[in-house]
Amino acid sequence: MAHFFNAGEGKISREAWVRVAHQHGVPCFNDAAADIPPVSNLWNYTQMGFDLVAFSGGKGLRGPQSSGLLLGRNELIEAARQNSSPNANTIGRSMKAGKEEIVGLVAAVDWLLAQDEPAMQIEYQRRAQRIATHLSGLPTIETQIFVPAVANHVPHLIITYDPRKIVVSALEVMRKMREGTPRIELNPGTGSAPASAGLPGGANTIVVGVWMLQSGEDLVVARRLREILEAAIA
Repeated sequence: MAHFFNAGEGKISREAWVRVAHQHGVPCFNDAAADIPPVSNLWNYTQMGFDLVAFSGGKGLRGPQSSGLLLGRNELIEAARQNSSPNANTIGRSMKAGKEEIVGLVAAVDWLLAQDEPAMQIEYQRRAQRIATHLSGLPTIETQIFVPAVANHVPHLIITYDPRKIVVSALEVMRKMREGTPRIELNPGTGSAPASAGLPGGANTIVVGVWMLQSGEDLVVARRLREILEAAIA
């Protein structure tokens, strides 16, 4: 089976991958783990011709992190099932998902399909902007709302600054956020190489993901970020 990493598109298109694989009689698989939203990706890639498509049950689906969706041709899915729970002593035994995770994922899919996706995206933009506004006035702070083209296709807040004026590394900001009360986890791209396709990173770059926050938590994040950055002004 030909494996396509969905976030790695560029050297070859999805359509070309499907065409070449099928010309040689080989089924093709799309690893689209982080590619909801948009919700339409649940059917876009199978309609494009991919024989199997996999999505994480966590991330944008908001289901159990240890679960996942496998979509596509019935006979290939059935073959996969033969190597997974409840079948014992198979190559997939170590990767089995429990019945609780399966029920949780079904509930997550039902929830997702009932949402107003454009309204959700607007709310993510508002959260990112509220945090950016709360940081305004700090010396050399620049903010940008960035939406990755493929993986985690939602608004992220990118914060950069001059480390000579705000004397704290982005990694140190991440540590302080993590060790505070409440514990706040920044995007892994903070202070290091980009965490996913196209998402900026760097030693003085803070990346804030807002789509997993509950109502009002964006202001909690904003206040804590400002407190840490303000304390580091030279």
